[in-house]
Amino acid sequence: MESLRLLGDAPRVAHVLAALAAILLIAFAGRSLARVLRQPVVIGEIVVGLLSGPAVIALFGRDTLDAALPGPVFDVVKLIAQAGLVLFLVGLAHTLGAADSGGPRRGGTLWVATGALVPPLLTGLLLAGLVLASDDTAARGDAPLPAFVLMVAVSMSITAVPVMARILADRGMTRSAAGQTALAAALVIDAVGWLLLTLAISLGAGSLDGVLHSVGALAFGAVCALAVRHGLRTRAARSLCARLPRTAAVLLGAVALAVALAMEHLGMTAVLGAALVGLAIPRGTNAPWERAVTAVSRAGGALAPAFFVVTGVTVLTGSFTDTSWRLIAAAVVLGCLGKGLGGYLGARRGGRPPRTARRVAVLMNTRGLTELIVLQAGLSSGILTGPIVLALIVMALTTTAMTGPLLTLLDRAERRPTTAAYAVATESRVR
Repeated sequence: MESLRLLGDAPRVAHVLAALAAILLIAFAGRSLARVLRQPVVIGEIVVGLLSGPAVIALFGRDTLDAALPGPVFDVVKLIAQAGLVLFLVGLAHTLGAADSGGPRRGGTLWVATGALVPPLLTGLLLAGLVLASDDTAARGDAPLPAFVLMVAVSMSITAVPVMARILADRGMTRSAAGQTALAAALVIDAVGWLLLTLAISLGAGSLDGVLHSVGALAFGAVCALAVRHGLRTRAARSLCARLPRTAAVLLGAVALAVALAMEHLGMTAVLGAALVGLAIPRGTNAPWERAVTAVSRAGGALAPAFFVVTGVTVLTGSFTDTSWRLIAAAVVLGCLGKGLGGYLGARRGGRPPRTARRVAVLMNTRGLTELIVLQAGLSSGILTGPIVLALIVMALTTTAMTGPLLTLLDRAERRPTTAAYAVATESRVR
């Protein structure tokens, strides 16, 4: 509430607007850099946003960062970032709920989803075991052990649907067998991941009363989601959406924010409230809500750079010295092994040829923004600490940045035999 009261102070408002303008400029620079490096633009936004706070401290000192983002202003920016995250998640959860569960290739997709989910969960258990075995108290924190282990496992298993979709579109792979298989499997994986995330947060309560309180909060969220679903199916709501789509988008965003904040007030994370609202929105050809959902998600995406900057300031500025390089290296190696090997074996077991399976394995290693959302949920619920979050952020950015170059290498490697065979055939005809 203090952050909201500050909005009535004109100098503070000007400071907040200046901070948001600077964040948007940082995001623009990140997108431009990503295009130069032939990476998805969201990767540039994430990396530059995360590193902006630590870079200011390294170059100009902590006092400069505190002057640019004093506590009251930072709190408002953090609130705006959280609102953007909630709005973006409405569209993401709606997409997850719309995953196609049928079709002739269903069995193969489920095998890929299983291969790219179970092994990463196991590598997550290994990473959590490494933290426990090394007695790394900074990374371990004081959360209940089952909640900590499950949260780390979930963090290793996520695949970023939005970033993967962008990579597929940029490379013209949307209609390819590898692209369609990987995207469908990623939708299944992330849907299961959200369920496991909810379980981990509930286990983080640490006591029977806490678990019961978490169950009550989830029940409240489920009731809100059912009310939203019932309300959006009424004739009045459908008529409003058809006649006034912008008004419908504003109301939908307001409802999502209200449910998310209520869930957070009840001790859960706002992420779950947003996800429940997104899943509750009706889908199908007769549902007129797609335009409104897209508008809400785009508004959240426009505010996403603030989330990256806030995450960088709150996590990275205080975790570099507390995070061991061994933990970071283990997270990257295990992240690649779990998704890469599991995705390949799942694709082969599902009947995909080796060429397609290799591309599926590479695509399943894409984590990006969805991983940051899961890590934020773990951090805000007190289950994950700054050092383990930093290690997993490095893993997420590394594995996502690898996707494009690895696909390019596969394309080049598979073109060489064809080119060589053509040259041999041509030489034989000349002779």
